[in-house]
Amino acid sequence: MSQTTAEQRREELVRLYHEVRDCHRCPLGAVRTNPVFGMGNADADLMFIGEAPGAEEDRQGKPFVGRAGKLLDELLAEIGMDRRRDTFIANVLKSRPPGNRDPQPEEIEACKPYLTRQIQLIEPKVISTLGNFATKLITESPTGITRCCGKPQARVVADLPVTIYPLFHPAAALRTPSVLARLREDFHRIPDLLGEQESRDEASDLSLAGATVPAGPSQLDLFGG
Repeated sequence: MSQTTAEQRREELVRLYHEVRDCHRCPLGAVRTNPVFGMGNADADLMFIGEAPGAEEDRQGKPFVGRAGKLLDELLAEIGMDRRRDTFIANVLKSRPPGNRDPQPEEIEACKPYLTRQIQLIEPKVISTLGNFATKLITESPTGITRCCGKPQARVVADLPVTIYPLFHPAAALRTPSVLARLREDFHRIPDLLGEQESRDEASDLSLAGATVPAGPSQLDLFGG
């Protein structure tokens, strides 16, 4: 894990936000209303990664602020969590594709360094990928979401040991009741996954240093409203 302080990492995230704001690596930078960098707690143990901003996200410059975002908040509340306090939320793409079409490979590649850097700075214990595009990018596997949904994977992402937890996208759950039921069931496993990953980290600290390191993360609410 990084030796930088939470405040230093927050400052670096702000600098990264300004890079994203000025980015024109792909044509989407010329047609967006606002970049959607991400928001939440810069010290969060849980990170959600979605696909791309929609119309409302593009208008506000914040992730998951439409109907899918409302469902996400409801599901988090059911497990005693709050998006601004307990999570950081980002997307594969930082700009809205026209007409909400699927992300193109060159767009994903253009945004990938920003997402990688976000993961490195936030240092989550669990990364929950929402839907196909985020899952395939973060797992580096062609396996679709229907085959790996709800199945935790211990991986190294952006040079960090994390648990990847693929989930159906909330937008898909809004369309299909059976998907909503599955998403709700999978959400209720998140607290246990966070606890398991924390136990592994503590065991690793003990083996390396012979003692636990006191944890005192502060809430750093980025770009929220």
